[in-house]
Amino acid sequence: MNITEVKIFSTNEDRLKAYVTITIDDCFVVRDLKIIQGPGGLFVAMPSKKRKDGQFRDIAHPLNKETREMIEDQVFLAYENELKSMGETLTTFKRQKAPQSYQDDE
Repeated sequence: MNITEVKIFSTNEDRLKAYVTITIDDCFVVRDLKIIQGPGGLFVAMPSKKRKDGQFRDIAHPLNKETREMIEDQVFLAYENELKSMGETLTTFKRQKAPQSYQDDE
């Protein structure tokens, strides 16, 4: 599996830094990944849906650590390039692990 395209859509929000769309093998698109500023740094949140109880559940996510890291690496590289093209830098760029989600209780 290869990430063949990453599109970054920057936001002007405090914690939400960008929405991301990735294309896998030029044939499958995943929209609404998010780059979020957490207390320990930036992390990539997978697309999620709000449940009736008010909590969020990932609707698409990697099944293993290697795939998650590959996606995060590609997303952060594209985000850094986007910032550079806007004349900004990631001076305090620090990655953190994404918070635990409901992906494990299936």
